[in-house]
Amino acid sequence: MGEGLPRAVSIKGITKETPKIRTFRLSGSFTFTPGQFVMVWVPGVDEIPMALSGEDTISVQEVGDATKAMFRLEKGDLLGIRGPFGNGFSPRGKVLAVAGGIGAAPLLPLAMQGKVEVFLQGAATGKELPFRKALARETDLRVATDDGSGGHHGFVTDLLGGVKLRDFGSVCVCGPEPMMRTVLRILDEAGIPDRGQFSLHRYMNCGVGICGSCAIDPDGLRVCREGPVFTGDRLAGTEFGKYTRDASGRRKKIG
Repeated sequence: MGEGLPRAVSIKGITKETPKIRTFRLSGSFTFTPGQFVMVWVPGVDEIPMALSGEDTISVQEVGDATKAMFRLEKGDLLGIRGPFGNGFSPRGKVLAVAGGIGAAPLLPLAMQGKVEVFLQGAATGKELPFRKALARETDLRVATDDGSGGHHGFVTDLLGGVKLRDFGSVCVCGPEPMMRTVLRILDEAGIPDRGQFSLHRYMNCGVGICGSCAIDPDGLRVCREGPVFTGDRLAGTEFGKYTRDASGRRKKIG
């Protein structure tokens, strides 16, 4: 579809993935590259960016006004969708995926296409690991939880010590920015930051590169157009992992 008005779609089904994550199956399907996003309009509330978790699905974590409103929606209710926008993951060679929480959503299609060999997944608890069964069928899934209730007791980045990073042509990453920043540091120490592909989440207003609200310092890279997926070497020296901006453009420190 074009970059104009939202396309109205109805909710065909809702799956509770975790206590705070739900997948919405939509009446329309999308041709997309894993990692691309759509702008989701919740009527009367807001429009926000979300990664596609499948050709006709978006997976949502309840974190703000728009997502809380979505959690009140039911089968048959309408949403507005613009997109897909931005770039996606471009895996080369063997692929290692690293996901934290809802960051597994844009990586799920890549795994379901059979393009991920090893998938490292982390969350606060075992109950908060989305798509676990599907990922285990398609990949060598290795899990970490903050409280030890699932897999390794610790951070998902701890699991990087158990893989030979240089064996992978691509390391595709999405999740909380402090986690992604740690992955970039580890790749940089291994001399392969360019193999990292990081999916960024930023406040967006237009989603098509006009308003500049998602531009990152110091070069003004627009997450909606040049991203949301960036290679690690391109993120070196930027605000990545340090701060983001709110709707007013004011800096918000990360971590």
